[in-house]
Order: sequence, then C-alpha cells, then structure tokens
Amino acid sequence: MGGLLGVLATIFVISGLGVVPPLIIRAFVDEAIPNGDISQLTLLGVGMILVPLISALVGVAQRWWSSSVGEGIIFDLRRELFAHLQRMSLRFFTATKTGELMNRLNSDVVGSQQAITGTFVSIISNVVSVVFILIVMVRADWRLTLLAVAALPLFVIPARRVAKILRRVTQQQMEHDAKMSAILQETFNVSGALLVRLFGRWDEESKRFGDQAALVRDYSVRRAMVGRGFFAALGLVSAVGTATVFWVGGYMVINGDITLGTIVMFSTLLVGLYGPLSAISNSRVEFATSLVSFERVFEVLDLKTDIPDPERPVPLVPVSGRVEFDDVSFRYQSDEPEGLEAVKRFSWHGMSEDEIKPSTQARTRDWALRNISFVAEPGSLTALVGPSGAGKTTISYLVPRLYDVTEGAVTIDGHDVRNVSLQELSSSVGVVTQETYLFHDTIAANLRYARPDASLEQLVEAAKAANIHEMVSKLSDGYETVVGERGYRLSGGEKQRVAIARVLLEDPQILILDEATSHLDSMTEALIQEALEILMAGRTSIVIAHRLSTVRAADQILILDDGGIVERGTHDDLVEAGGLYASLYRTQFEERASA
Repeated sequence: MGGLLGVLATIFVISGLGVVPPLIIRAFVDEAIPNGDISQLTLLGVGMILVPLISALVGVAQRWWSSSVGEGIIFDLRRELFAHLQRMSLRFFTATKTGELMNRLNSDVVGSQQAITGTFVSIISNVVSVVFILIVMVRADWRLTLLAVAALPLFVIPARRVAKILRRVTQQQMEHDAKMSAILQETFNVSGALLVRLFGRWDEESKRFGDQAALVRDYSVRRAMVGRGFFAALGLVSAVGTATVFWVGGYMVINGDITLGTIVMFSTLLVGLYGPLSAISNSRVEFATSLVSFERVFEVLDLKTDIPDPERPVPLVPVSGRVEFDDVSFRYQSDEPEGLEAVKRFSWHGMSEDEIKPSTQARTRDWALRNISFVAEPGSLTALVGPSGAGKTTISYLVPRLYDVTEGAVTIDGHDVRNVSLQELSSSVGVVTQETYLFHDTIAANLRYARPDASLEQLVEAAKAANIHEMVSKLSDGYETVVGERGYRLSGGEKQRVAIARVLLEDPQILILDEATSHLDSMTEALIQEALEILMAGRTSIVIAHRLSTVRAADQILILDDGGIVERGTHDDLVEAGGLYASLYRTQFEERASA
C-alpha cells in the first residue's frame, strides 16, 4: 500500500512540474525579453534546467516504487497460483496440459502485473497531467481551451471499438501461445524427447510447433497493426486540433486579443494535452488487453479444489492400519468440463458464453469400480490380481485419496479418509508406483522428500534396507549424485529401490504397492523382492501383484474384472475353484515362474 501511495505522490509532483516549462516560456516571450530584464531571463533559464532535473529525480523514485509494487504482485500471484494448483487432484492434471499451466504462471502473471503498474499508473498519470494542463489553459484563455478540447470525442469513440478488437486478438494470441508452451513441455521432457526419436517424428513435431508459432506470430502482427492504425488516427486528430488552435490563436494575436507569449505557451501545452489524451485513449485499449491476463490468472484461482481438506479433520495417528472399502463405486469422468475447460468464462471471436461449446473429453468406460467391498486387517497383505483395466490401480488411488470415491466410502481404522487431513493421510499411507518419479536433484534430496529432516545415517539405513546403498556408495559423489531429469541416469531397478528407500524413510503404517518387475533382470528383481519384504513387514499392504511369491504369501487375494471383485480367497482355494484366478495363474504366474 505504501508503494502505491508513493507512486501516486510522484505522479502529482511530475504532472505539476510538467506545466511549469510552458509558463516559463510565456514569461520569456511576454516579460523578460520585451522588458530586457537580464536577471529574470537568467532566473527563467535556471528554472528550465531545474524543472527537468527535479522531474527526473522524482521519476527515479516513481520507477523504484512501481517496480517494487509490480514485482510484489508477480510474486504474490505466482505463489498463490502455485499453492492453489498444488491442492488440485489428479483428475485436474490428467485433463490439463502442463505447458498451459506453466504459461499462466509466467506470461499471464506478468501481463497482470503490467495492468496494474504499467497501464493503471499510466492512466492516473495522464489524467492528472490533463487536469493540470487544462487548469493552466483555462486561466490563460478559456476560448482556446474550449477549442482544444472539442476534439476529445474523437479520441474516445475509436478507443472503444479498438479495445474490443484487440481484446479478442489478445485472447486468441494467448491461447495459441499456451498451446505452443504445451508442445515445448511435451517434447522437451525426457520421455517426450525419447518418444520423438524412437519414432523419428522430429520433422512432424517441428511442423506442429511451427504451426502454433505461426499463429502466435500472425495474431501478434494483427495486434500490432490494429494498434498502429489507432495511433495514426489519434495523431491525425491531434494534428487537426493543434492546427485549428494555432489558426484561431494567431488570428486573436493579430487582433490583439491575446499576447504572443500566450499562443506560444498554448503550442507547448497542446503537445502536453494531446499526448496524454492519446495515451488515455490507448490506455483503455491496453487495459482491455491486460484484463485478458487477469482473467486467465483468476480463472485458475477460481478453480474449486475437488479433494479439499476437511474443515474439522478427525485424528488418525496412531494408525493401526485397518483399511476397508465399503460398497465403493468410482468413475473418472465428471459430467462437467474438467481442467481449465471448467473455468473458461470469456467469449472468443465475438461469441457469447452460451455459444461456446466445451471441448470434447476423452472418455473411458463409465464406471472404473463398481460395488467394491473388502477389509484389509492391520499388518495383513492383500493382493490385487486381474487383467489390465480391471480396476487394480484405481483401488490403489482411492486409499491415499488421490481421487474421492463416487459412491460408498474408504475408511482407515473406521475413519472415512475424506474426514482425515490430507497431510496426516499422506504420512500414514506410503505408495510405491510402478513408474517411479525422481526429481532432477541428488539421491539424498530425493530420499529426503519423504523426510526432510533425515540425517545421512538414516538415509544410509533406509538405502541398505532397500538394497541400494552398495550401488550408491560406488558413485563418485555418493548420495550427492544428481539423478537427472525424472531419474533417467539410473536404471529402472535402481530407481525403484530408491523409491522403496524413500517410503522406508517415511515409515507409513499402510503401504500401497505396484510391484511390477517383469522388465527387470533376475538379480535386480531378487534385490527388489528382498527390499519389498522388509518394506511390507508389519505394515498393512495392498499390492498389485505381479509375482507368484507375493500372491502365495497374501492373506487374501482379490480378483478384479471389469471394475468388480469376481473372486476372493487364498491362493490354494482360488486355484482349486478353477475360476478366473486359476486361468490367470496358469497364463501369468506359472509361465513367469518357469522362465
């Protein structure tokens, strides 16, 4: 607030100083020179030097204050946007391109800052300047002042039309700029770059990027040309107004109605009047286009968090680890638009909101899970088995509340997970996914993501338990070795063991595990198997099972098919029953065991 007040104060000072030079010029012409007053001439000359000097110094202060306010706005908006997006569910991120989110955090936030510290300050500054100039002009001669402001409607009327056009063009430009950022993000990450090279699609990706870049270029050119035409029209209006005032003023000087110094002063003031008037008209246009950035930023901030923290969370710690699915049904799709499509409120291409049709979303089957009920007792091992798409991964998402159930309830120790704080839930439920993600940072930093205050000794202990310490010790930088983008400097088995060590550091009572290791060699698989046995010991474990040893050791096996539990029991009972499990056992587990 203090910075904005400082900016406003400097605006008044600079605007007040702006009308002093024309007054000095009139004194030169009407008083100092005709009277031969050298001392007055000298004083006026010194004034001509001091005024711009003081104005420049005040301008430096204004720049400092406005920069401080502007950068503060950028910081606050980026922090709020990032914090808000961190609370969004997986549903939002699966429906939104990462590059578009990055574009809103960068380009749109900067555009919003420009609206406040650039356009807003410019409007205030020019309005104050016009008021000061009009006061001086009216005091000098009201007739010429009235003639000068007669052109004002010609500044205002075109601005309304141009503002609408430029706002529409700016929306289109920003949309394609966001799509261009999305292409960059998709193709520049390691997975995307690998896919492009594996299929030899670099020419096609270059064309795809080039098409979007061309649209951004075309809209930028159109925006520049509309603005240039608008400025040309304002320049013509200023020229006509100035010529009219000069002719009438000259006529009045000839008739002796006003002094020569007055018309000379008016000539200087007219530049100061029409310049700010043009700027005010253009500011309307700039403000309209800057509002597009504001709209895009607040579209994201207006998104409702679909996995909210409960207002009055129930305590979960200490956790015994009893997990129950009570008649759970779940669907991934919402009937409403998802991601950023849910909050796009402003029309494009002149269309109203009612005319805008939401984009078509990719849909899978309606129900991913249907009427799922089971109990995992504390310390037990529950194995999930079934064909691809049966719903195994969906069950693993619902326990840590990555998604909320559509119907029914998931409870831990009798408490609905929707009534438990997200922070407490995340510390109580550990997850090791099939696709391990590591940050582009050191091994130690990736391990400490689960426990920031962990000592090196604790890291080593967890790494030994996960059978990864020996490998890390052989690296030149040890635990300070940078793993690269998404951990690609490590092998698949090494990444998975780092992930296991990370969960061991977190020490959760409930473990969700996708133990896929079919792509690993037998030695690495044996190391991971040993680490997993240590990890699961004494914990309630729900495992998407890919190994025969895990299935046989399970306290209960749930066989899923098409979103429902079709069989359940122990390994021996299910094999003897001769159902789906027996078929999967023969085709998957026996073949893998004999390989």
